[in-house]
Amino acid sequence: MSSISKHRKEKKKGWKDIPIGGAITEQKTSLKNKTGSWRAIRPVLNPKKCTQCMMCVYYCPENSIHIDNDNPERGGIDLDYCKGCGLCANVCPVNAITMEEESVFGNKKGKNDKEK
Repeated sequence: MSSISKHRKEKKKGWKDIPIGGAITEQKTSLKNKTGSWRAIRPVLNPKKCTQCMMCVYYCPENSIHIDNDNPERGGIDLDYCKGCGLCANVCPVNAITMEEESVFGNKKGKNDKEK
């Protein structure tokens, strides 16, 4: 019997037979670990350009961009958790968010972004 025909006769594993791999059991684990301290660039919002489309909020992988509870508008960026990935700036259709070198600000700490 050739190896090809032998392979065809073997029963293939279905999804129920495959062992479970890694599983995410808890969301937003980065909220327990402030990760903003290793950021090299930070997002800076120009509120005059912002159209409140909320694309940045939707695409932020760390949920660092907040929506203000008092009104349905985009709030600040929580720099304690922002990793500086730049997704928010990339998806902004009006280029209201720019990524700037962290060294320009001198101090990496701070709860919200400095708006221009």
